[in-house]
This record gives sequence, structure tokens and C-alpha cells, in this order.
Amino acid sequence: MKKLFTLLLCICAISLSAQISGVVKDTDGNPLIGASVIEEGTYNGTVTDVDGSFTLATQSMTPTLIISYTGYTSVVFIPEGTEVSVVMTEGSILDEVVVTGTRGKPRTVLESAVPIDNINAAELRKSGQTSLDQIINYKVPSYNSQNMAISDATAHIDPSELRNLGPSRTLVLVNGKRKNQSAQVYLNDTPGRGEVGTDMKSIPAAAIERIEILRDGAAAQYGSDAIAGVVNIILKERTDGEVNVQGGITTAGDGLTYGVDVNKGFKIGKNGFINLTAEYSYQDITDRAGEFADTEGDPLFGIALGDDPDIDAYFAEHPDLGMTYGQPEISRFAGMLNFGTGYNDGKGKLYGNWGYTGRTGKSFAFYRVWYWRDTDWGLINENDEYVGYQPTFESDISDITFTLGNKYNFNGWDSDLSFTYGGNNIDYTVNNSLNRTLAENSPTSFNPGGYSFENALVNLDINKTFNKVTVAFGTEFRNEFFETRAGEEASYNPAPGTDSFPGLTPDNAVEEDRTNVGVYASADFDVTEAFLLGGAVRFENYSDFGSNFSWKANTRYLIGDKRGAIRASVSTGFRAPSLHQIYLSNIQTTAGASGLIQEGTFSNVDDITRNVLGVPQLTAETSLNFTAGLTYKLMDNVSLSADYYNIQVKDRVLFSDQIGAANFEGTALGDALADANVEAFKFFINAVDTRTSGVDVVLNADDVVSLGTAGDMGLVLAANFNNTELDGDVQAPEAFGDVSIFGDLPANLLTSARPREKIMLGLNFDVYKMDISLNNTWFGAVNSPVSEQEFAGKVITDLLFTYNISETFGIGFTINNLLDVYPDRIDGTLDPFGYRLQYPWRVSQFGFNGRYVKVRASYNF
Repeated sequence: MKKLFTLLLCICAISLSAQISGVVKDTDGNPLIGASVIEEGTYNGTVTDVDGSFTLATQSMTPTLIISYTGYTSVVFIPEGTEVSVVMTEGSILDEVVVTGTRGKPRTVLESAVPIDNINAAELRKSGQTSLDQIINYKVPSYNSQNMAISDATAHIDPSELRNLGPSRTLVLVNGKRKNQSAQVYLNDTPGRGEVGTDMKSIPAAAIERIEILRDGAAAQYGSDAIAGVVNIILKERTDGEVNVQGGITTAGDGLTYGVDVNKGFKIGKNGFINLTAEYSYQDITDRAGEFADTEGDPLFGIALGDDPDIDAYFAEHPDLGMTYGQPEISRFAGMLNFGTGYNDGKGKLYGNWGYTGRTGKSFAFYRVWYWRDTDWGLINENDEYVGYQPTFESDISDITFTLGNKYNFNGWDSDLSFTYGGNNIDYTVNNSLNRTLAENSPTSFNPGGYSFENALVNLDINKTFNKVTVAFGTEFRNEFFETRAGEEASYNPAPGTDSFPGLTPDNAVEEDRTNVGVYASADFDVTEAFLLGGAVRFENYSDFGSNFSWKANTRYLIGDKRGAIRASVSTGFRAPSLHQIYLSNIQTTAGASGLIQEGTFSNVDDITRNVLGVPQLTAETSLNFTAGLTYKLMDNVSLSADYYNIQVKDRVLFSDQIGAANFEGTALGDALADANVEAFKFFINAVDTRTSGVDVVLNADDVVSLGTAGDMGLVLAANFNNTELDGDVQAPEAFGDVSIFGDLPANLLTSARPREKIMLGLNFDVYKMDISLNNTWFGAVNSPVSEQEFAGKVITDLLFTYNISETFGIGFTINNLLDVYPDRIDGTLDPFGYRLQYPWRVSQFGFNGRYVKVRASYNF
């Protein structure tokens, strides 16, 4: 108890050496809310409040203060007296300080040896989007994320990735700490097929101060998954408050959406803060199903007009074949808490954050027309004439993240000890369906089971600067846990189980965990003021598959009187196979060569996988990354950067092609497939190498055109050109003989399911009390993974208008997809599902909701 009391006293201690008060404003005299004020060489700091003011108890009687704010040139000075007034000038994005990409001291974007995007809260709002995954999708060309309809659980957690390398190869951090992955594997034939990513919808956008995106391999610094890059989400520390209310609907009259978010910060003592966020949002379904049955029949079932008068009459009355096809219904609540407080005269800082998100969703499976499913025994259509039924796939998702840490300076050595926990849980419900084997005794609502994933981490990071050299080293201990829960018996027994999504069986149920320990060391050497050399090494050992050693070397040279820089890096990386990929098994209804079929997934530890098929134990993917680029400040407020990258990934974990059971009739495998009541199967295997190369270009011009006393105009032009190719042949186990395990479908999903080019032009007008943004995004062409059809590239234009009635209250509107652009329609002669769905379903450039009109109001306090 005495030690605890002493610790509490230390945490609450405030230095009596000096107390500095001040106000921070821009050149127009407007207060800058949330500017960071730090005493140099300590963890002692605060942020400015709603009127730009701050008070800081300093460790030294003559402290050096560093004041920074995103979009402004940092100010470093020694205060003269105890009251100061600071005026900050807008600067180039290259002057902004970032913490991602280095384990040592923070550097500006210009000084960094690797390419980093830094997007502040104001820029996030100007994206015109509301969910975090779509905000980044419309701000960073090398990032892609889209909702995938008619894809079971994938419709509820959108696949998101950097550089089209798959969701598994983008590492997500929150305040520099690893964010847990989701519990869901993307099993359907969509981008990210067979992979696991982070549930980006689990992080409330209103809690975010800025996002730093490292577009370079960083496994030697951060560990597994950082092959394509790192997304570091920095939470708000400000002490002001903000409320936003918004709502909208498509011009087709569906997809109603509304939401509210509140963010408020409070001071803790003189140098501490606590920031709270709460969000609620709702979106209704949209429906863009094809309506062609009255003219085209139903080619999926080989039915033409004139074949049957009764069917022709049904086509005339239901040209959409009963389908609902569009975005899912989602109701979501999210909360976030972020806090920090300095102690012991700024030598230490106690910090932490906690976040929770809960959401429910409903999407749809294919409609079971009456000539496919001949009856429902009056269970679903009790009082109506039976014409079919459409099962719904419903999700209940929760996600939690928690970090508690302590930073302390021991005689010039900065240390950071932290504990982080994260968990993601998914439970499924299938409604409006049947277990047809039970006939009239079948329920119509099923619990088919669910998944959970958790990780717990302990991190220790230490760094120190010796004149021109900054050294850093540390360790991470991580435990991961994956669970598959069986569904209720009626969902899987008797086979084949629930129509559309059979339940997980007791044989599918698993509870597995693993541990890994990693150690790293890095050094940055400022050879001169212009020339930087850096490097890092990391060793990790996993309890299930073994160890890995990664390294990185980078350099940067400032040019043009420090207005620009040439930079390059080379590194190795790795990605450990996820527990999901090792242990997951299930059965689901999906598209096959002959229509909709029952498909099984066998786990990597299954006896059939190991002993019958000869599939080896999954092991780590490895990568070789090379990046080189140039960045330059053309004017004080205009900057340009261009970076080339080349990424080779070896032994990529592959989700095999759909392999028909008919290939193995009369064999032990054929008998096992028959016992499992599946017509096809898939499995995970290290079997493919890929090479990804491309170029990122960013031109950022703040206030580049003056509109006189009325205001000014700024623009951002950013582009990504990306290409992924298979590197060598796929190696299949001998048991498959001539049967392909990696055909055109999975190959196309790897190489051409995401746009190869993505170009953004954003214009912002700050005129009188109005803020107007016009964002244009070119999504390049993508290819259908099952046919030769190419869906052409198109431009999506978003218009945002805000009128600031006062300094605290504003109203506005947003029109997403101003020109009501839709993707190309599916050629039904190449993909017979196209007559039902109309727009691409296995790939998606920008969705197919059409024009969305939204209104909003905001209040700052």
C-alpha cells in the first residue's frame, strides 16, 4: 500500500520550477485548437484549448518549447517570461512532424528517409466520407477498400489494403501500438480472398487527430504484416469539444443514413488530458439488382423465354428474380477514450486509450426462386403464394482495444513500457431460410456459429540520441487466440444444413493460441545536416512455425538548401500465417461451375489436408522491398514527392482454387468429400510468389491561388500506378496430379481485382465564411476474375459545402458521386450471374450506390 501511495504521488506531481502560460494563433489571429506544446527533451507537454490557450508547468527554469500543429511550421523557442503569444504560419506538408517509420526521434515528412502521408482531422472531414476505411480510400491513392455485396461475412467487414497486396500485409497501429486483426477470414471470391485484415470500421473517425501512412516495408521495425506499409492512427489529445450530426439518402430513394458523433477533451491537472469520443451511425440497404428476366430469361438455370408459360409469367412480374443487391444495413455504436498525464517534472508520462465498437448488420444471399427451391412448406411465405425466398446473412460484431503505458526518461534514455489488448468477435444469424432436409420441421432462423480473435502484447522500447546518432532497441511479447464456435444443431444437422450458409459444426470448433517474442535494434546516423543513414534488424520467434530475421537499411540526402530530399530504402520482411488460416474450416454455399454449390474449407491441420493431400504446415511469407524517391518544396506552400517501389513476396499464403469433388471419385479423398456433403473444397498453402511494383506521386499546394480578401484556393493531386504479377509457377502437392489448385479466378483476384491506377484531384476553396471542396477520384479499370470482361475506369466526383454561421456553428451538405456514375454492367453472356446482379460482385472499384446527398451540422465548444 505504501508503494502504491508513493506511485500515486509521483503521477500527480507538478514541477514548481516554472509555469508558462500562452496563446497560439494563426497569422489571421484565429486560435489554433489542439496545438501540441512540448518541453524539449521531456515527456512534459499539453495541448491548446478552445481559445488557443495553454498552461504548462515546466521542468526547467529556462525551458525550450516546441509548438507544432498539422499544416503549420513548428515553432521552437525559449520563452522570455512566463506569458507568451505564439503566431504559427502555414507551411508545406513536408514541414509536418511524424512519428511513424522511426523508432528514434520524430522527424518531419521532409527529413524522413521513407515516404509518409500525414492526414489531419480537417483533411479527414474534407474527404466527404464517414467511415474510416472510406476516408482513407478517398485520400490515399495506394489504399483500396470497397464493400462487397452477396458475399456472406465479407459484406460486413470490407477488405482494405495498401498497394493491392492484400489486407494481411498492411499493419494498423493506434497511437503506435499494434491493432488487433478481425476474427473474419475473407472466404468468398473477392479481393482479399483467403486473408485476414483489420476491421477499420471499428475505429471512430471523430476520435482521430491525424493518420500517418508509411508507404514502405517496415517489418524490421514493427514485426509481422508490415510488408505493404503501416497505417498509424493518432488519437486526439485536444481539450475542446465538437458535435456533428449528419444524414443522407441516395437519389434513387434508398440507403437512408444518419449519425451523430461527439468529441470532448478535458485537462487533467496542469499537464494532462483526457479525450472522449462517442459515435452512433445507421445505414439502410440499397438495391441495384438487375431487372432483365422479362427479356433475357434466367441463363443461370438454363431457362429461356418461352420454355414454360408459368415461368414466363413469373419473369414478367419479377424481372429482378426477387433479388436484393446492394450495401448492407448497418447499425453501429463506437466509443474511444484517450488520456495522458506527465509526472516527476516531465520525466515521465502515464498514458492509455480504450475503445469499443458494437455493430449489427444485415445483407442478403441469392434469392431462391420457386423453380430452384420448389417449396418452403408454408414456413416463410405463410399466407402468400409461394414464389421463393431470399435468406439474410446477419452479423453481430464487437471490437475492443485497450492500451496502458508509461514513458520515462532515465538519464537521457527514453523508455516506453506498455500493455495492449485487442479483441474482435463475430456472431452470425441466418434468417428467412430453411434446413431443407428437415422439410416442414425446419426453423426459419438459425445461429450458424461465429469467430473470435484476441491478442495481448507487452512492448518495451528504449532510445537515446548521442550527438548525431540515435539508437533504439526493444522487445515485444505477443499472445494470440483464435476461436471458432459451432452453431446450433439445426444449422448443420442433418446435412447439408442451413440453405445459403450451413452452420459451423462441432468438428469445425477450435480454440487455439500461440505466442511470439520479438527483439529489434535500430540506429539513425545524421552524418551531416543533409545526409542521413539508418538501419534496423529484428528477430522473432513463433511458438507454432519457428523464427524469422528481418533487416532494413535506408538513406536520405537533403538538397536545394534543405528544400528537398532524395531518399531510398531496402528491406526484408515477413508475414506470419494467421491462426485463422491455420485452423479455420467450414462449409458454405457459393458459386461453382454448375451454379450454386456446397463448398468446404479444410484447415491446415486437418488429417485430409496433411496426410491425404500432402499439404505441408503453413510457414511465414517473406518479402524483399525496395523504395526510392524524391521530395521537394517547390514553394513555401507547394510540395511534390514521387516514389518508386518494388516488392517481392515469396511463399505467399494462398487460398486454393475451388477444386471439384468429381476429380477424386473412387478415392479416399472422394469418399471423405462425400461424407462431408460438399461438391468442392479449398485449403490454405504456401504456394505462390508475387512481384508488385509501382509509383506514388503527390503534389500538395496549400492556398496556392489567392482570391484576394475573399479567401484562397488549394489543391492536392495524388496518384498511384501499381502492377502485381505472379513470379514463377505455383507448386502443387503431388496428390493433385493434373488438377490445378490455382486457376484464373484466384490469380485474377491477386493481379487485377483492384484498380492498377488511382488518381485524385482535390480542390478546396476557402471563401468568406464558406468552405467548398471538389474531390475527383479516378478509379482505374479492373477485370472480372471469372471472365475476360474488363470494367472500365471512371471518375467519381464529390462536392462538399460548409457555411460557418459563427466561429462555433456550421452547416453544410455533401454530394457523393455528384455525376451519378455507375460501374460497367456485367456481361451476362460471360457471367450468367450478371442478369441477377447487374453490377460487378466479385470485384468493385467504387461501389454502385450512385449519387448520395447528405446534410450535416457541427458545433464546436
